[in-house]
Amino acid sequence: LVFFRSLEGLSAFGSLEELILDNNLLGDDLVLPGLPRLHTLTLNKNQITDLEYLLDHLAEVTPALEYLSLLGNVACPNELVSLEKDEEDYKRYRCFVLHKLPNLKFLDARKVTKQEREEALVRGAFMKVVKPKVSPLLSYSL
Repeated sequence: LVFFRSLEGLSAFGSLEELILDNNLLGDDLVLPGLPRLHTLTLNKNQITDLEYLLDHLAEVTPALEYLSLLGNVACPNELVSLEKDEEDYKRYRCFVLHKLPNLKFLDARKVTKQEREEALVRGAFMKVVKPKVSPLLSYSL
């Protein structure tokens, strides 16, 4: 088994159009080089948790992206990752992704609908799923 942790070598493939990086150990430190022709990217079953960082990065380095799949990552809230997630969590996630990447045609193997695209324009910025910060217990001395 070969797992990718670094993608530095991809800078030599500026005309790359499809990239499948499923089942690796890629996490929030993922950095892609500029890939202006990349239209398909799958990052299923990796270790990505910071959705906003990833989407901002992809918007910058993959302007032609139309097909994205993030299934099996903590950043993609569905039953594959956690039984605590439901369809409403997933709808909010899709709305937020489409707000950040409005040119997507498919997200997680599901076609983007006109209704989803319209909702992302109106409400996408407010659909960010925020993880509560865990604060250490305060200790008081008497």
